[in-house]
Amino acid sequence: MKELYEKMIDEAMAAQKADVSVVSKNRYNDFKIVDAKPYADAVSNMKALDNQAESVINLHKESVKNHYEILSSITKTLKCEDDPFIEHFQTPPVFEILCDEDGDFADSVDKFVQAIADAEALIAKESIRRYGGFYGPTCVVDFALMPGSTSNVVNQILKTVDIPVHHKQAILSAKSWGMNTSYGIGDAFAHAIEDGLTAAQATEKEIETLQMIYKTPIEGQGTLMDNANHSSFDVRDHMNKYKKAMTKSVKAAMDDGVHYGNIVTVPAYCVGDIGHHIGQSTYNMCKDDVIMAIIEATTGVIENSLRNNIDKFKTPFDVLKLSTGAPACATEFLLELDGFTAPMIVDLLNKRFHNYVQQYPTRGAAAELHNCDFMDMIYRGFNAMSNARKMRSSAGFEIIPRIKGMEIDFTPILENEVLMNPQRYTYPACAISVRFSSLMRLADYPCLLTSEPITATMMTNIIALDKKTPGSPVRGCKQCASACLADNTHEYCQWREAV
Repeated sequence: MKELYEKMIDEAMAAQKADVSVVSKNRYNDFKIVDAKPYADAVSNMKALDNQAESVINLHKESVKNHYEILSSITKTLKCEDDPFIEHFQTPPVFEILCDEDGDFADSVDKFVQAIADAEALIAKESIRRYGGFYGPTCVVDFALMPGSTSNVVNQILKTVDIPVHHKQAILSAKSWGMNTSYGIGDAFAHAIEDGLTAAQATEKEIETLQMIYKTPIEGQGTLMDNANHSSFDVRDHMNKYKKAMTKSVKAAMDDGVHYGNIVTVPAYCVGDIGHHIGQSTYNMCKDDVIMAIIEATTGVIENSLRNNIDKFKTPFDVLKLSTGAPACATEFLLELDGFTAPMIVDLLNKRFHNYVQQYPTRGAAAELHNCDFMDMIYRGFNAMSNARKMRSSAGFEIIPRIKGMEIDFTPILENEVLMNPQRYTYPACAISVRFSSLMRLADYPCLLTSEPITATMMTNIIALDKKTPGSPVRGCKQCASACLADNTHEYCQWREAV
């Protein structure tokens, strides 16, 4: 198994380092699509071991390759406002390929689309709750089944539909880790209400939109992008070219018995680095030296922790858990250097959320989603740090947090010239909030901290070991920070009832 663990680490860190190095090099420049070639090259080196399904690895590799080549052929750059959507152009074509190639699956999707209309009361309730902030901060596109998320509502509807379970799981996966269009539950409803429609009329609009993204995924995403004034390139052209390019790999995965839930999942999450994580908005954010240093040092913490503990891994999931637990501890550690803790931040962002809802009733469906990611991350790190304090010897003062008994190495932070000298980035005598303030920028965009390139690469490796079991959504309690510390929403989670 050690060979597998080393491969997972090597491939994941190659993807992360490609992103970080490109951003560090180009952060004062204008973004060009060709900037992302180092990431595409890193992904091209992924390989399947004997116990892994090559068809799954190929879904990942071919998605990145085709996305990069197609995007390069139709545009030279992206405007900032368009780059978040770049990872939403993969699942719609893949979903359509499955329907084209499997009539039974297409029939199941039709039944689900009808069930959306039959779930009028449920959709009205969930849309009203989202509109009014009932659930508190919500990750509307969460890869788990947290309250207020689109996948939570989709799961509730799927439980009422008489179709094969593996079809239900595929439809659910397509709106969790798979990103079947950019739509988030309740957005059409909120705008309709604010435009003066009744709740019943707004619910009709919501149902129409939800049905659209499953009836006509590519055209549905195109319509959403028209409404968002996307102008960097012709999104329909991109998706149709991507569909044609991916058909061979998708059919090969189908023939190889890969669960449809994995087929809609694997190609989606891995492409965001091309145009988003490596993109103009990231360049602009990382012009701040402290933000850049946080990303670089956290990357070091992840790699050191993974490589230091390679002999302690018992399952591939241990590698994944440490790869996400290490940056959680690192981010909390940085907060604590400035005298903050996760509970303080969760309290702050929850209070801000409820005020924000009143101030901006038609806020974008995605507005607070990364705040949720950030809060969940630091809360996990806080628990590990707190446990380390409780366990330390009374004779010592070193606090070493652990994830499943594996130590986190903070050396890359402690040896970072920027992070250890905050006085150089503000009024020197009062430099007590520098790292915190940069982390608040990252609270809106923590993708290279959590880290998405790493988790995407590792999850593909894990799915390749068990191609017949859907890898998404997460079928477990996330211990959501908001639910644990601010809002009592655990009872509305669907993880125990996932289809």
